[in-house]
Amino acid sequence: MAVEASSTSPQPPHSMRAIAAWALAAVVFVWAHNRDTQFSMYWAFGLAFGFTLQRGRFCFASAFRDLFLLGHGRNMKGVLFGMAVASVGFGLVMSRQVPMIIEGIYPPAGNVVPLGVHTALGGVLFGIGMVLAGGCASGSLYRMGEGYVASWVAFAGLMGGLLVAVYTWNWWWQTSMSTGPRLWLPHTLGHPGALAATLLALAAAFVLVLRVEHRAGMVLPAPHVANAASEGVADDLRALGRTVFVRGWPVLTAGAVLGGLNVMLFTAQEPWGFTGEVSRWSVGLAGVFGAAPGPLMGADQLPGCVFVPSDGTLFNHMTFLVIAMWLGSFAGALGAGEFKLRIPKQPVRYVQSLGGGVLMGYGAGIAMGCTLGAFFSSIPSLAVNGWVFAMFLALGAWIGTQAISRIA
Repeated sequence: MAVEASSTSPQPPHSMRAIAAWALAAVVFVWAHNRDTQFSMYWAFGLAFGFTLQRGRFCFASAFRDLFLLGHGRNMKGVLFGMAVASVGFGLVMSRQVPMIIEGIYPPAGNVVPLGVHTALGGVLFGIGMVLAGGCASGSLYRMGEGYVASWVAFAGLMGGLLVAVYTWNWWWQTSMSTGPRLWLPHTLGHPGALAATLLALAAAFVLVLRVEHRAGMVLPAPHVANAASEGVADDLRALGRTVFVRGWPVLTAGAVLGGLNVMLFTAQEPWGFTGEVSRWSVGLAGVFGAAPGPLMGADQLPGCVFVPSDGTLFNHMTFLVIAMWLGSFAGALGAGEFKLRIPKQPVRYVQSLGGGVLMGYGAGIAMGCTLGAFFSSIPSLAVNGWVFAMFLALGAWIGTQAISRIA
């Protein structure tokens, strides 16, 4: 007597491991919620950010490197689109926070920070570093979740670079930061004009990327995904699950989701960024060895990803955000079968990752943010410092691209 095969196939091992990772995330969420609702909120945001970064292969280092090296603008288009989405949301939020535009009054949490030599140098150093390391700060974090050992080395370098920047903070404060202007576009253009100018500039950059792609012959057709005939709701749900958890996301989708999440986080508390928290870890470790820096001038007066002094506590709300970003990317990689321990074959790769991480850390420290805080969250904050950082970030990425092309 023939036995019909079950229509339900067993779950592959990587799916079971992904379910275990999400179960762990749920347990931590409940525990964090019982401790402090802010902890659980940041945990949820971190999971969403990390998962989206991994599924969209969304990395700022790749955005600049691929554009300069190959003429490929996939990631850059996602970055620009994400910032456009965030700009609309930030603009609406800030118009409610600061309805009456008065010189010297800024949105409470907007990343509008002093502009100066530190902004330019920080952008250049971060741009060089992220290309050498093979990932920006957030890109390194999600690649850590995919099993890239070199990204762990780069993150260690990031912590070291941030610590060096902490030691030099007071010099930078006295030399450049304390006298640098905080330029917020609504002060000059009003809320509608500032948002319109930002969106036009982002659209112009998007068109420029398209032109670079056309000149390089890198305009690729959209991949065709064959859809099996649906036999009911169960098939539709399985197809939706594969789209979300297995197939790579279109970069514009990932950018839009990240931009929307950034708006939600800004509405709830503050814009997306995490190097300030990582600096707290670095200072805390230095303190264990009796090398903690002294008080930091002016740091408590500024928004954005400025240095957070180590207060002796083991964790705060931002700790949950950073760790959850890693766990979200790890769970995403497991679910898609993309997790694999990847050990560099050449020793020079460790040196390159560590050195790139140090440059990123120092650059982020003096620029008061990485590609998240000083770029992806600053431009939507309608802050001039975001555009200045972006220009010098691009210069640094170009220098880094020339360097790796010679190393290779």
